[in-house]
Amino acid sequence: MNDIAHNLAQVRDKISAAAAQCGRAPEEVTLLAVSKTKPVSAVEEAIAAGQRAFGENYVQEGVEKIRHFQQVGATDLQWHFIGPLQSNKSRLVAEHFDWCHTVDRLRIASRLSEQRPAGMPPLNVLIQVNISDEDSKSGISPDAVDELAAAVAALPGLVLRGLMAIPAPESEYVRQFAVAQQMAVAFGRLKAQYTTVDTLSLGMSDDMEAAIAAGSTMVRIGTAIFGARDYTKQ
Repeated sequence: MNDIAHNLAQVRDKISAAAAQCGRAPEEVTLLAVSKTKPVSAVEEAIAAGQRAFGENYVQEGVEKIRHFQQVGATDLQWHFIGPLQSNKSRLVAEHFDWCHTVDRLRIASRLSEQRPAGMPPLNVLIQVNISDEDSKSGISPDAVDELAAAVAALPGLVLRGLMAIPAPESEYVRQFAVAQQMAVAFGRLKAQYTTVDTLSLGMSDDMEAAIAAGSTMVRIGTAIFGARDYTKQ
């Protein structure tokens, strides 16, 4: 078994263990493999090991990978844009990705809806919440979710699927869980209002267990699968 296949198996085992610990089924948690800065060959190894959902932070890099796999006939993959999105890059996301996790203002949502090609299904979107109120992070405050959600849900080129957050790093499980629970409450409120809402994208390598215990339905794991990232290529 190669390193990436081995790593994927370990991560899946951790997800299963975390789900079992809180009485959830492992199938309730989707593993999103964060492949940013990683070469196509690494993604191919993950695909060979059964992984189908991939997250990219950089628009152009992600588009190049999507095009590559479309050209080789790998049409069953799911591509998620999980990085900060600038207005001038929205068209590329709208035209190539299946999901966008980082909608935090109506202007971006409107552009994505307008730019989504008519022949493609609507773009699945998550509203990014700045749950730890960090100046360095994108996202809206929890109090602003209802207003933005109503606007996003009305856009024809989009489907509102839920919420995403990147909490501030916390070393203690109790604190990780407390923040994750805040997101779970916001997610539950949104889910009660919209039939399309089913996704809480929350949890990375260091806080995955707490996120799953709180109710996350999607965890974003990169380094634990692909190894350390090489940012010199960016």
